[in-house]
Amino acid sequence: MSDLGRIEQLWRYPVKSFLGEPRDAVTLDKRGVEGDRLFAVRDARGKFGSGKTTRRFQRIDGLFRFQAEGGDGGVPEIVFPAGGRVSGADPRVHAALSEALGQPVTLAREAGVSHFDAGAVHLLTTASLRWLGTLLGGMPDARRFRPNLVVGAPGDGPVEQEWRGAVLRVGAGVELRVAGPAERCVMVGFAQRELGEDARILRELAARADACLGVYADVVTPGTVRVGDAVTLA
Repeated sequence: MSDLGRIEQLWRYPVKSFLGEPRDAVTLDKRGVEGDRLFAVRDARGKFGSGKTTRRFQRIDGLFRFQAEGGDGGVPEIVFPAGGRVSGADPRVHAALSEALGQPVTLAREAGVSHFDAGAVHLLTTASLRWLGTLLGGMPDARRFRPNLVVGAPGDGPVEQEWRGAVLRVGAGVELRVAGPAERCVMVGFAQRELGEDARILRELAARADACLGVYADVVTPGTVRVGDAVTLA
């Protein structure tokens, strides 16, 4: 086994394209992090709100102004830009979101169509962030890339790209198979909280790394992962 680093941050995003929540521990099953992106905003045409438009998704501006919290086996609580909170189980949540976003939407639980862009778990290393920081003149905040697991890894290069196809062991027994690179979109440059707009991020990634940063992984052996857990390569 080769020691690759330790878990520095854990994140969950109960509603797709809303701001997420840091966690001290997360439970992983075959779908991914429990409660992650289990809900999404759905527009009148049935597309899910996102920062980009694709076959499944529709760009809806302003999603990063909302925070989603909770979601352990249930529904999240939505924190609105003005500071109010509405439970995802409250029938009024659909009207409140529609008013705030300026178009008719509903809060929809995942059913037949996945809310994930690609893989089940998104993993990013601090080595990749330091590498990108050398291009930007300062290390970017991990929140811009919406990872589930941030691994504190030595070096200043996109080391996780070398893990593709490998099985990682995290903590006592969770195993993840690294599937492929995470392709980035314009969302990495969006403003969120105290982070301002920064279009340079996607430009540099497009020029230097085929617009990729971090990797996606599938869950081989489910279990619980905690901040501080060792990450090793089988």
